[in-house]
Amino acid sequence: MSRAFVKEDTDDIAPLPDLPVSPHPNLVTPRGLADLNRRLLAAQEVLAALRARPERLDKLPEAAAERDIRYLEARLRSAILIDPRAQDATEVRFGHRVTVTDEDGQEAVYEITGEDEADAPLGRVAPHSPLARALLGAAVGDSVVWRRPAGAVELEILKIEVADD
Repeated sequence: MSRAFVKEDTDDIAPLPDLPVSPHPNLVTPRGLADLNRRLLAAQEVLAALRARPERLDKLPEAAAERDIRYLEARLRSAILIDPRAQDATEVRFGHRVTVTDEDGQEAVYEITGEDEADAPLGRVAPHSPLARALLGAAVGDSVVWRRPAGAVELEILKIEVADD
């Protein structure tokens, strides 16, 4: 390859595009806020380690770490802390854990968390998800309809509790 096409003598690298930030309010639980702070600290440590490398020809990992830090800082700045323990558990609210049963008698437990905490395999859903929208405001004994792409499902609320941190 011709040396004319190798860019070695400059530290310039085009900044990576920022990660998309949700248009929804950034509601967070205390656990979610602590997790965002842990993730920011970890990203800052990664960036420091990358900058301490003796060979820094590849600037892409540093740019990715800087992008991640910008995202986490933006999420922390926009965080709206809601403590589920301060909310009445007579109806489903943000931060509550809800036990439901479907039409086939299958029980499931869901927790309504912030977007950054949402994790389907753990049953954690964002407040603007179809499932959370169906559950929010319901009380024990109520039936709600969860409209899914695979078809609507009727869920009965069995239990509402404050999620553990």
